Amino acid sequence: MYEFVQYTAADVMTSRPITTRSDATVGDAQALFEQHGFNGMPVTDDSGALVGFVTKMDVLRAFTLRPEHIVPPYNLIMRDTVDRIMTRDPVSVSPDCPLTRVLQRLVQLGVKSLPVMDGDQLVGVVAREDVLGALRRATE
Repeated sequence: MYEFVQYTAADVMTSRPITTRSDATVGDAQALFEQHGFNGMPVTDDSGALVGFVTKMDVLRAFTLRPEHIVPPYNLIMRDTVDRIMTRDPVSVSPDCPLTRVLQRLVQLGVKSLPVMDGDQLVGVVAREDVLGALRRATE
């Protein structure tokens, strides 16, 4: 278990993660979730700078009841843009952030993944599965 305390976000993160743009449609984001099997992804601008983070929960939240619709129209929401549902200024960690701290942030925030930033550059994503895998490896 001692080995786990030596790990950092960089040791377990997914480097060069798949991203989407804020002007992509919710349907495009959902298609990426289905294709790749992940629950969230960074949203970047034309220069590759992080502008947000979008999750499957954000997509689900877009379908919550609204006064104008008993059941929100699926096709209309899928044509909406990611910038309307994403989390702006998401909490992130640095590559050298101890994995113990990453674990703590994931639990405290109740999120499944966090962007990994080196200064203003997106360098990866660290997910619950990455941390759980590191815990398992540290005990083998």
